[in-house]
Amino acid sequence: MAHFNIKVAVQKFGNFLSSMVMPNISAFIAWGLITALFIPSGFLPNESLAKMVTPMVTFLLPLLIGYTGGKLIHDHRGGVVGAIATMGVIVGSDIPMFLGAMIMGPIGGYVIKKFDQLIEGKIKAGFEMLVNNFSAGIIGGLLSILSFLAIGPAVDVFTGWLVAGVDWLVGTGLLPLTSILIEPAKVLFLNNAINHGVLSPIGVEQVKQTGASILFLLESNPGPGIGVLLAYCFFGKGTAKKSAPGAAIIHFFGGIHEIYFPYILMKPMLFLAVILGGMSGVFTLVLLGGGLFAPASPGSILAITAVTPHNAGAYIANFAGVIVAALVSFIVGAFILKTGKQSEENIEDAAKKMQEMKGKKSSVADVFASEPGTMPTNVSKIIFACDAGMGSSAMGASLLRKKVKEAGLNITVTNTAISNIPADAQIVITQEELTPRAQNKVPNAYHVSVDNFLSSPEYDSLLARLQDDGTDELHEIVEDAEEKVPGVREHSIEPGIDGDEPEGNELLREENVFLNQQFANKEEAIRFAGRALVNAGYVKESYIEAMIARDELTSTYMGNDVAIPHGTEEAKKDVLKSGFTVLQIPDGVDFDGQKARLIFGIAGKDGTHLEILSGIAVTCSDMENIEKMVKATSARELMDIINVENN
Repeated sequence: MAHFNIKVAVQKFGNFLSSMVMPNISAFIAWGLITALFIPSGFLPNESLAKMVTPMVTFLLPLLIGYTGGKLIHDHRGGVVGAIATMGVIVGSDIPMFLGAMIMGPIGGYVIKKFDQLIEGKIKAGFEMLVNNFSAGIIGGLLSILSFLAIGPAVDVFTGWLVAGVDWLVGTGLLPLTSILIEPAKVLFLNNAINHGVLSPIGVEQVKQTGASILFLLESNPGPGIGVLLAYCFFGKGTAKKSAPGAAIIHFFGGIHEIYFPYILMKPMLFLAVILGGMSGVFTLVLLGGGLFAPASPGSILAITAVTPHNAGAYIANFAGVIVAALVSFIVGAFILKTGKQSEENIEDAAKKMQEMKGKKSSVADVFASEPGTMPTNVSKIIFACDAGMGSSAMGASLLRKKVKEAGLNITVTNTAISNIPADAQIVITQEELTPRAQNKVPNAYHVSVDNFLSSPEYDSLLARLQDDGTDELHEIVEDAEEKVPGVREHSIEPGIDGDEPEGNELLREENVFLNQQFANKEEAIRFAGRALVNAGYVKESYIEAMIARDELTSTYMGNDVAIPHGTEEAKKDVLKSGFTVLQIPDGVDFDGQKARLIFGIAGKDGTHLEILSGIAVTCSDMENIEKMVKATSARELMDIINVENN
């Protein structure tokens, strides 16, 4: 168990570091192109345009990394403080501070996040903007001074050690051994952190002294990956063999190394192939004096060609390093595939495994995704699924249930958590980010992905296909996943039907409706909603963090300017009783690029919240109702708009 936890921690750490670099790859490409074209030894030497090269690598790239690192921790506010803090290490050093930016960016985001949590709910009305601006400025300024005086010099010293270590490895002929660490680390998603956080700054220093650096080719060499993919082309089986040629083109010419990771994960012995291929390539580069004058980003043969010093010897050395690495990797990979267990590899499962390791949606996993399943005939059951089964899926199910009823179809529409999807589910509807998990749970079902639960065009498209199937009689069954448990029946918000169930006015009370609110970011809004649920006695304190975690898993924005933050499936134990809070935000708050003007904070226990949530969903599916609620001048007026649809 300890070994597994360490593995997960390393994967998460690597993913976090990569997440600071990947959004800014285009900036690295721009810098590489300007360098390749306009420096004195470039394709189109231009003294004036070449002046951009140094400021870009010294200021632009580290600031982008620092901002992104802070933003990952605390949204835009964290990004700004992270960038300010990063400025200190930039000015306090003579080398490109990619590594310093990876340190100070997240630190800046973390510090301002903790400060905001500390003062949450303690600022008098009217002073929020003043406190927000001055706190970010003061904290950012202090961190920049700290980074200038301490972090920058420390990173300088550390980089000096790395430079000395690289020089020693080159001098002793041991540089090829770095492939033992680099090649496996790429699959663990430490590649961008290693390449741009460590190798690139040292490489830039070497370029200043010698005009080229071999370090730019340690991680970006496409040879080891293309060798493995070619081995699959000739000796693989099933979908792996069929998909390998396309993957080889994407990898070699597109520079997307991630494309070959699933092939290695299918047969971990292939780590040996890429390690030996990498070592052989590095040895060849050292022997022939290969190297680049700027990072090859992405690591394609085209990018490598563009930043190879413009002389025949350099081209020969670099191409030889790629070819030798590919040959060795191919020979070892072919041997492993030929002598290994003769079973048909499942590349789609390996791609999903890679995506799980990465901890977020992979940019290449869809390349291996199988075609959507065939629409089943005689459909009788549709399942809406989300992480916890208490919020977005319940709203989506309510809307589709209404549409199914209006269409006169004999179909059950239910909602549940992904972990509880029944094995006999025929059609499963999930948010796009959650579809891979649902497919793993019920691979034989027909899966539909939506990005807007309140007004997705997929609903009408699905209904049209279902109607074409010939189902005609109305027999709509109102059923929720929780009602499958013996003794639990349909829930109603009408008072007096069941004394054990909370009435509607217990679920949504006037004092839990907050009008004319303003928030700097979505986390601040979610925390406000969570705090309201705690103060109302609906949930425990720990539920607030679970609401943040749930939104990080996949956005709780529902469409139509509505978000419904709620806890994770694990946090159901923290719910004391079902209840809602409503935040009216006339100016809106950013939810991952979408504006939310109404936020419904949800705490659901034993399904007792589902009826009123159903009413909210139906109400919010009409933008006219959204506008009315946003303009409501009292809590009672807003609640009455919801109740019109409920009654």
